[in-house]
Amino acid sequence: MLNLPHSNARPSRSRHGAWQLEARELLRLGIPLAATQLAQMIILATDTAMLGHYSKNALASAALGNTIYFLAWLLGSGLPMAVSPVIAHIQGEHGASPWKRVALHSTSLEPSAIRARDHREVRAAVRMGLWSVAIATPPLWLFLLFTRDFLLALGEDPLLSASAAIFTSAILAGLPFALGFQVLRSFSTALSRPLPSLVVMVLAIIFNALGDYSLIFGHFGFPRLGIMGAGLASACSNIFSFVLMLALMLSAKGLKQYHILHRLGRLHAATLAELFRLGIPIGMTMVFEVLFFNGALLAMGAFGTASIAAHQIAVTIPSLTFMVPLGIGMAATVRVGMATGAGAANSARRAGFTAIAMGAAFMSMSAILLLSFPRAIASLWLPDIPENSDVLTLAVHFLYVAAAFQIADGMQVTASLSLRGLKDARWPMWLAGASYWLAGAPMCALLGFGLHMQGFGIWLGLAFGLFVAAISLTTRFVLLSKHPVAIGR
Repeated sequence: MLNLPHSNARPSRSRHGAWQLEARELLRLGIPLAATQLAQMIILATDTAMLGHYSKNALASAALGNTIYFLAWLLGSGLPMAVSPVIAHIQGEHGASPWKRVALHSTSLEPSAIRARDHREVRAAVRMGLWSVAIATPPLWLFLLFTRDFLLALGEDPLLSASAAIFTSAILAGLPFALGFQVLRSFSTALSRPLPSLVVMVLAIIFNALGDYSLIFGHFGFPRLGIMGAGLASACSNIFSFVLMLALMLSAKGLKQYHILHRLGRLHAATLAELFRLGIPIGMTMVFEVLFFNGALLAMGAFGTASIAAHQIAVTIPSLTFMVPLGIGMAATVRVGMATGAGAANSARRAGFTAIAMGAAFMSMSAILLLSFPRAIASLWLPDIPENSDVLTLAVHFLYVAAAFQIADGMQVTASLSLRGLKDARWPMWLAGASYWLAGAPMCALLGFGLHMQGFGIWLGLAFGLFVAAISLTTRFVLLSKHPVAIGR
């Protein structure tokens, strides 16, 4: 058991107030983070819309190329995302947290010395985050250079595969900047300042739209480059986002005093090793989930075009609702991490439980909307006219299943990111992998193909995988958060 100061034991009224305060803090952090995720989705939607107006072949090729690029991004993004829990623990341990007195009672250092140590260790985490991006980029570039070969091996059309390779060869220049932006975003978020990344992403929407318009179609004196122009515009948008975010980190109040570029070339081996220890499982956890849903899309191809179109509509809608619990979960990483770093076990558990409850509550409201107006919601993506009736009917059935798994989806992401705040990444990776690929994927195959339920069976399998993930990850947090310091150090 943890021997914490008596300040953690309070009357019931104070405990009730602590839960309310925790909910407010999670919303304060989580809402801008969710909005930032939505802004990134708007950028992807802009690319799709622009290429759709250029040609359907360009749109199809970019979709294939983006699939390969997104996989590379996922493989590399765990490293910069690990920066957030590392910094959150540092902040809690050195007293820069709501549990400041807990940390200060454990050291004889003067406050100025504590601040200097805090700044030094936070700076090392950011510096090693940028180093990890530099280390991970060359193998990811090599992976992207074989885009055509990968797609041909998957049986894709040779002409589309060749065009997709052109797209990835153009966008790969922006990959290290996209990952570098995640490092800076993790730094800002861990210091409870989520607004800079939101501001940057809103401006990036405008920059990316102008870049697409200029380079795809050849406006404003630029050459008409088509699909290569789309890749170059995305790469330039990533560079723009990183440079602007870096400028904010070096000038914004509350952030500039960390001098994150000071001694940029100096190695901090322990921190770099910790980022790899946490970051690789984080990246693999996301890969497991994304491949699970992408595999469902490929399986839909066996049931015809209507099933594919209905799946694409239906999966887009829960992807949007998912952004809110994702933002709350990212906030929970910070709150749980800071409390754990300060040795405040009860506060760490409270932050995680509050995040899980808030994620489930929001997704229950989403479920009610999906159950009440499924066809009207699906019609926002496809006009409700007679020739679209087969697609919309299937989409409605899929949305009923989506409504059923909304709460599970909200719980699994908030539980997973709360565990990240405890610096627990390896077990969530295995639990997520088992939930999606040892439980969900076989259920998809059994119901969709074995019992001939087709697309509806695939969606029931998706729901089953998410339910297993929600139960296993939430249980892991309940058990592990009893002794968070053992994981955090």
